[in-house]
Amino acid sequence: MQAEPGCTLVIVAYKPKPDKEADLVQLTREHVPLLRAEGLATDHPVTVCQAKDGTIVEVFEWAAGGMERAHKNPAVLHLWERYAAACDFVPLVSLPESSTMFASFTPLVL
Repeated sequence: MQAEPGCTLVIVAYKPKPDKEADLVQLTREHVPLLRAEGLATDHPVTVCQAKDGTIVEVFEWAAGGMERAHKNPAVLHLWERYAAACDFVPLVSLPESSTMFASFTPLVL
């Protein structure tokens, strides 16, 4: 099964700021449903998991052109402001789990 042309599967890591773990989980619950409602993400299954240090890792798929359109969407920009208050976006390579052959994370059910 091949994805639609122009779609992009992304992996993003959100490191919670102190005392913002619950806020980050709630934001992650809202994230892809909002992107889908705005036509910016596909119906590809979302995976959410957690690193040992509490960083949340999310895997989802942007619709063709969705990432570009998201940067002009008021609802998405507001959600991203809330994310900025609750976490730092960190590269996967900063997570110790990513240095192993089979990076392993704890699955989260949102």
